[in-house]
Amino acid sequence: MRERVIFHVDVNSAFLSWEACHRIRNLNEAIDLREIPSIIGGDREKRRGVVLAKSVVAKKYGVQTGEPIIQALSKCPDLVIVSPNYELYVKYSKEFITLLREYTPCVEQCSIDEAFMDMTGTEGLYGEPIKVAHQLRERIYHELGFTVNIGISSNKLLAKMASDFKKPNLVHTLLPEEIKDKMWPMPVGELFFVGRVAEKKLKLLGIKTIGQLAQADVQLLREHLNKQGEAIYEYAHGRDSRRVQQEDAALKGYGNSMTTPFDVNSSEEARLVLLSLCETVGARLRADGIKASCISVSLVDIYFEHHSHQVTLSSATYTTNEIYEEACKIFEKLWDHKIPIRQLGVHTCKLSDSKVYQYSMFQNNKFDKYVKRDQALDCIRNKFGEDAVMRASFIGKNLEHMAGGLSKERGKLDKK
Repeated sequence: MRERVIFHVDVNSAFLSWEACHRIRNLNEAIDLREIPSIIGGDREKRRGVVLAKSVVAKKYGVQTGEPIIQALSKCPDLVIVSPNYELYVKYSKEFITLLREYTPCVEQCSIDEAFMDMTGTEGLYGEPIKVAHQLRERIYHELGFTVNIGISSNKLLAKMASDFKKPNLVHTLLPEEIKDKMWPMPVGELFFVGRVAEKKLKLLGIKTIGQLAQADVQLLREHLNKQGEAIYEYAHGRDSRRVQQEDAALKGYGNSMTTPFDVNSSEEARLVLLSLCETVGARLRADGIKASCISVSLVDIYFEHHSHQVTLSSATYTTNEIYEEACKIFEKLWDHKIPIRQLGVHTCKLSDSKVYQYSMFQNNKFDKYVKRDQALDCIRNKFGEDAVMRASFIGKNLEHMAGGLSKERGKLDKK
């Protein structure tokens, strides 16, 4: 049986790289954000928000992705802070994926800035995998203006691990025969799928490297980490049976998903994430004058198991609260309240531009109240930006109140 050839292509500091490319190529700016201490993040004047992407120079000051802006400024007072422009990032992401599909139709985009490619059997077309990976890396740089890391292996796990080796703008292999030398000496926390909680438990068991995890008693791991213990034992040996999924065209609808900045362990945390997602989904529907009568919720747990469910409403809606209330009901039926969640999504379909709304005698005119409130919020955010108004439940939380929602520089809704 032929061994598979899998690439994992990861854009280096994607948001910051794309912003720098745009400013140099389209705005004729002389300063390259990638060459100064800079970040993509929240509002400097309000000193809030988190670091979404950082330059290599900022990293030398100790600035970390995901930390609060105020903390990053304490490390580097001269830090250049640029508000995110999501419309721009979607544009660059599409160009990135389009170029990858020139090499193989089997491309699985796993986030806005990274994708897996199944290159099995393409040697006759392009040559050796390492050679074509370098060619791809150089094409992306010369044609699109930004750099990527490419990891090569026989499965998705090892390819992902390889792309996380030394950065930027490099190609790395992590083949099965290289696991012992390249992966086993690494700290156990570097193994993909091992989070902070699992890392702490492993260290208490005396397991500090991936190699030690691979040599551990799998029964001991099950006792302390349940199903996750067995899973990461397999990963430590480089075993991963997942295939690259060639994505079909999405059904027409409005949706949003988020890989959470923390493992979701409670309904309260999940509802806050769902609210953030529903805020943007509702805003997009209203911006286009579209209502949806079908709402679905999806989740991915820490073992990367996917679950989803949907319901059809008695009448189509575009109010944030109605979408959110239904999403919460679906979620409670969907989640077993045992296995932590790493990703949540809300999607709407069965769309209509009808002005008619089917009222219920039990609603007490809630729809009209929701519409007026949403219209007021949309008006404020369109004029002054996303952060001009937010729900009190997001204050002090390490979570965007509108996940991937607005182009803050332009103050316009991202309808994409």
